[in-house]
Amino acid sequence: MTILDVKSDFPILDQTINGHQLVYLDSAATAQKPQVVIDAVNDYYKFDNANVHRGVHTLGQRATDAYEGARETVTKFINAKQSKEIIFTRGTTESINIVARSYGDAFITAGDEIVLTEMEHHSNLIPWQQVAKRTGATLKFIPLEADGTMTMTAVKQTVTEKTKLVAITHVSNVLGTINPIKDITAHAHDMGAVVVVDGAQAVPHMAVDVQDLDCDFYAFSGHKMGAPTGIGVLYGKEKLLNQMDPVDYGGEMIDFVSLTDATWKELPWKFEGGTPIIAGAVGLASAIGYLQSIGFDKITAHEQALTDYAIKELKKIDGIDIYGPDKRCGLVTFNLTDVHPHDTATVLDSFGVAVRAGHHCCQPLMKWLKVTATARASFYVYNTFEDVDLFIDGLKQAKEFFGDVF
Repeated sequence: MTILDVKSDFPILDQTINGHQLVYLDSAATAQKPQVVIDAVNDYYKFDNANVHRGVHTLGQRATDAYEGARETVTKFINAKQSKEIIFTRGTTESINIVARSYGDAFITAGDEIVLTEMEHHSNLIPWQQVAKRTGATLKFIPLEADGTMTMTAVKQTVTEKTKLVAITHVSNVLGTINPIKDITAHAHDMGAVVVVDGAQAVPHMAVDVQDLDCDFYAFSGHKMGAPTGIGVLYGKEKLLNQMDPVDYGGEMIDFVSLTDATWKELPWKFEGGTPIIAGAVGLASAIGYLQSIGFDKITAHEQALTDYAIKELKKIDGIDIYGPDKRCGLVTFNLTDVHPHDTATVLDSFGVAVRAGHHCCQPLMKWLKVTATARASFYVYNTFEDVDLFIDGLKQAKEFFGDVF
């Protein structure tokens, strides 16, 4: 499969919005679903729907095979050592909260330091704020350069022997910054700290090898990579996961239960209480297969070309503020001078162009940028250079409209 074959695989893109062909540039919020994923989920419900790990009947076995097969697919996809290190969750947010509640509450104490950055999504900030409040730990932040990157000098000055945990995004959902996770992890480990990586904006766009990164935990969501909503992954090193207690209690995750006590199943099932997200896991495995059939080298190169082209064209427009570094992953965040991004997005929508506007669940980063909100165009495998041209044309018309108003 080539990139040129891709757009027709996504049925939602074959529609008009406000009389214009849809140009979907909000994949950092959620990606559209290829037909093969829609079919996989539909077929599961149509032919194999049953609960897993319970029934001995045929449907129950099919469902269990599909669910555990998806776990094996994810294991190979991110190159985890073994499938017991893969926990299915509702998404990146739940994955990080599991680590915060289970590992954080058990192993972080008063006087310890938790290191983050100002570019963190709220999902990788608020859980650690709460851990600090519960334990008496201190939050520290790696300072950013003017373009939204960080240096290893800054990392080494911030991550010290007092640091117990580093929580950091692999790719910023606002700036597109690609952080040097492998180097950060190596230094953090030298200081005796554990590393938690928010991979929500990385996994859909580039090959990720958790063994090579050597991070201790890695979290990502299916819906940003063409899988259904409501399915995500927490990868954790076996040694650490074995030291942690579950946070959801009930069916599925138990081994033995008496009236006054209970014991837990082994990994990974002790963290998957209740009926799991079976159809979501099936869809996630299908999405991974679809992306791999294209090849992540092609996906990464295509998105980089689109991003570079979009930035080049944006710079030709007077009165555009662009945020983030030159080297970035799959998005461009910007503002029209003196125009609220919600107004910019509304005008673009009138031309069928869907972009994001707001604080992007990164209010501290907005403060760092000295703005209240921004607009964001984010690209994925199904976007084309024509999409970028239509986006730029719509933005030029928005600029003219607001120029006339003001």
